[in-house]
Amino acid sequence: MTIRFIPRALTALVCFGLLVGATDPNNPTCPAEPNWGSTDAMALTTADRNGTRVLLAEGRIDTSLPERLRAAIEADEMIAEIWLKSRGGNASAGNEAGRIIRSYRGMLTRVPSGWTCFSACNFMFMGGDRRHVDVGGVFMVHMFTHTSDRWIIDDAVIDGSQATTELIASIEQSSALLATEDNDFLIRMGISRKLLTDIMYQQKAVSSEDDPSTRYCLSQSEVREYNVVPEERPAP
Repeated sequence: MTIRFIPRALTALVCFGLLVGATDPNNPTCPAEPNWGSTDAMALTTADRNGTRVLLAEGRIDTSLPERLRAAIEADEMIAEIWLKSRGGNASAGNEAGRIIRSYRGMLTRVPSGWTCFSACNFMFMGGDRRHVDVGGVFMVHMFTHTSDRWIIDDAVIDGSQATTELIASIEQSSALLATEDNDFLIRMGISRKLLTDIMYQQKAVSSEDDPSTRYCLSQSEVREYNVVPEERPAP
């Protein structure tokens, strides 16, 4: 992490310390114990909150999510908001879920106070035509790679240098394709490309869920700076 993040880290330290409990000593921008939900496949549940019909989306993003998400939204035309709590999961499924959300004009995505949206969840959240991270909500990012399944790498090392070389080549190719897809997705969703270049790609490219130092949690000012949360549009 470069020195330019130090002031932001200090700001986030104060914010998270007051609002969501202890900060992580390895990364003061993030809470020590993120509330990012279950490791089970994302559950989709409708609920009424303050007179608004919401879809609670909680859990890991898997390949079945896009189809299930579309079915859930189609099943209830009153859904106006999607609340997200997830440690991420399948990157491509997260992007596809975001595109599905964007197809419903006016849909708002929200990270409620005390909830964390991490990794592939970021891109699902970005699909909202309107987006909001509550004060105390955690929008946690990292560098996207295909190296999080550590057992795959370990097995390749055991099999020998040829298998390891082939795996590295495969990771490099798939990560390059994912970077291109992420960049295209951000542009389409109206997010600043600087979110990738200034934040995500500045983090260490290792298993981010296991290593807190690879994460970065955006402050309230940063979610606006990078247009993760758009400026409120005046009423007509």
